[in-house]
Order: sequence, then C-alpha cells, then structure tokens
Amino acid sequence: MRLYDTLARELKELRPLDGTTYRFYCCGPTVYGPAHIGNFRTFVLQDVFRRTLETGGMRTFHVRNITDVDDKTIRDSQAAGKSLEDFTAFWTERFHADCDALGLLAPHVEPGAIEHIPQQIAMIETLIRKGHAYASDDGSVYFKISSFPGYGKLSHLDERELDLGKTQNARANADEYEKDSLSDFVLWKARKPEDGVNFWPSPWGEGRPGWHLECSAMIREYLGADFDLHSGGVDLVFPHHENEIAQSQCACGGHFAAHWFHVTHLLVDGGKMSKSVGNLYTLEDLAAKGFTAMEVRYVLIGAHYRKPLNFTLESLAAAREAMAKLAKGARALAAKAPADARFDTVEFGFFQAAWDSLNDDLNTPGCLGGLFTGLREAAKLEGEEAAKALAAFNRILRALGLTLPEEEPEAEVPAEIRALAEERWAARSAKDWAKADNMRQQLVELGWNMKDGKEGYELTPLS
Repeated sequence: MRLYDTLARELKELRPLDGTTYRFYCCGPTVYGPAHIGNFRTFVLQDVFRRTLETGGMRTFHVRNITDVDDKTIRDSQAAGKSLEDFTAFWTERFHADCDALGLLAPHVEPGAIEHIPQQIAMIETLIRKGHAYASDDGSVYFKISSFPGYGKLSHLDERELDLGKTQNARANADEYEKDSLSDFVLWKARKPEDGVNFWPSPWGEGRPGWHLECSAMIREYLGADFDLHSGGVDLVFPHHENEIAQSQCACGGHFAAHWFHVTHLLVDGGKMSKSVGNLYTLEDLAAKGFTAMEVRYVLIGAHYRKPLNFTLESLAAAREAMAKLAKGARALAAKAPADARFDTVEFGFFQAAWDSLNDDLNTPGCLGGLFTGLREAAKLEGEEAAKALAAFNRILRALGLTLPEEEPEAEVPAEIRALAEERWAARSAKDWAKADNMRQQLVELGWNMKDGKEGYELTPLS
C-alpha cells in the first residue's frame, strides 16, 4: 500500500518498522458532546485504512485515545452539574455506540487522558531536566519551542516568513489557540477557580495536563519512541501534531511517527458546519431524518481523503440507491453460485481494480467505482466462477467496512406525491425546464427524490 505522507509531501510505501506489525496511533474524540459527521469522516477513513492493511494480510496494532480532561470537558461537565468522570463516561459510551453503528473496528488499545496523568507528569519532568520546558510563577509549565530547531516541519511553518525570536516569550495557556501563534505551549496548567474539583497534584503544584501532552505520553506508553504512523484530521496538523513531535522527540529521542496520515475537512451543503447554521449533523440527527449509519458511512468514503467532501441530504439518498444496486448485483451473483463453494485463497479477478484503488493512496471513490464495474463484468459468470467473484466482492466490501441492505419492497408512494411527480414529468416532456426544476425541488422538500429515465421516472424516499 502507498499512502501520502504529510511530512514528506509524497506517496510512500507502508512497511512495518519491526517487520511484522504495523503500529499506528489515531487522535480520538474529546468527549464533551456527540461526535458529528465531520469527526466521523476521519474515524471512518482511518477504519478503512486499517481494514485495507488487514485485508492485504498485514497485522496491525491500533491505538486511539479518549480526551476526557481539557478546557471543554471541564467547562461543560460543570455546566451540566455532573462530575467530570460521569459526564465524560456518558459521552464516551455514546461515541462507542455511534462507532458500532458505523461499523468501526474497535482499537486494540483505547487509553484515556486522566488514567495517564502520572505518565504525563513524568514526561514533563524529563523535558524540564533536558532544558526544553520551564515552570512559570503560577505553577504552570510550558514547552520552550526555541529549544527544538525542528519545530514547524510537519505544518511547514519553518518555510513561512515568521520570526520565532519575536514570539518565543509569548505563552499559550489554552488547550487550543490561534493557528498562526508560535507561542510556547502549555504542558501543565496550574489550578484555577473555574476548574472546580478537577485538579491533580504535581511537583509544580495542583493542576492538570495541557491537551497536547496526553497523546505524546500515551504514544510513549503503548508504541514507544518510534512507530509506524500517526493520523488525525487535517485541522490537527498545527498546533497539535506539531507540538506532539516537539515534546516527544525532546523527551524520548527517536523519530516519533514514520508516516503522517491526515484527512481533509468535510463541508455541509458547500459550507462549514456550524451549530448556528443548523448543519452540524450527528448520527442521531440523520437517523431522525430516516437515514441509516451505513448510508452515512458510504457518503463519508465517497470522496478521496485528501479532498474536501461536500455532505448533503441528497448525497445520502444517492448512497441508499447505490448500496441497493450493489446489493442487487451481489444477490444476482449469489443466485448463480453454489452455496457450499470454498476457496483457500481469493483472487480479486474482476475486482482487482477496486483493490488496487484502495492500495493507491486509499482511493475509496475509485474502489467504489471498481465494485460497480466488477459486478457488471462478473454478471455473466456461472457456478464456481460466480462464487469466486462473489468472494472477491465481499472481501473488498469488508475492506470498505460496508454492510449492504437486505432486499426490501418498493416504498409506497402517496397519491399526492405521485400526482406531483406526474405533473413534473409532463412539464419535463414539454421542455418546461423551469417548472420541472421547481417541482423537483418541491418533491425534495416533501422528502422524495425523482430520478428521470428515458421512458419514465423513479421515486425514492429521502427519509
């Protein structure tokens, strides 16, 4: 498999450093509310990445953390009148339920930030001893970025016209801060009144770790100083991952991650997701509109991970239709294949292009296209050959993590919807395009998609 490396800015072949197991770390959720589809685009594509490695015969070791202590979890748990432990446990359970619905493989290890505070304190002590960190008067501890010449190489800040000397005395105490800030970042945050009871003892006084430190400490605990790959959303490149590299290499030595895999943003209806706009969807929101988690997964893998994905309700309806077609093609193959067919090895055959796409920079849209092409080409097969093609198809499907729907009867169309569709078809036949477009939109608003064909149309519910 070849995958783009953010640091090297080129495609690189993936080979495990230890020769046996591909060990990788994914930045997990901050559990202060439900994860939205933007979060899950990253988690789903990381899941496809792992599944592809394993389908190709590679052993994996997958670590994904839970951030259960930071500015947001403390703020929102106190607003809810709950202990930090109870509050984050509730949202962690919700996250796991959503992961199960989306078909995500559970990580081999899922450590939490709070349970690894001793490891984080030990790392800070090492950084201070080596001259890379310092304590402030209030008991907070900061990483001195001027002590690490390599700072900025991942995000390519080192290539920008920025003078580190002008900002090296500035400090960023917040867990998240402005993307253009080159401030020394906080490793340990001194206790403040707004933290309530959420503080721990340390050599520098009561407080808690900064957000960036937890990943470095847990990576050190479970993967060591050198490991195969680090992944997250592209928004984490700076400052989070840049800070991880600095504090980890300075404290532990080694090269840290050999490969960096970042997933690009998701847009909704062409714009940024926002609560105020009302387009920040969770799985629960989309289920209320009648869409399944598998349909969401199909949409999330429908664009290449290095390109923005424009998420729309119409794209979910299209996913439903596409998955139904895949299921129909698979059933047709199964009907012509002996049920007891067994194979020691499965060649990809007509689905080789789909498999090659996954191994070429995780090209998921190319893989999906290859599934449709493969089904068309395999439709002529009979007997054992049909069984072999079906086994190859199912192997690709498992790599994508898709579960196809069972065959369902055609949805009953209400009389008023059918009448509106007939009126629109008449307008289209009369080449009254403005009226036809207007009436199509009316159908969408009423929850129906109308697909035109040469001899007629098809109505499918959006929800």
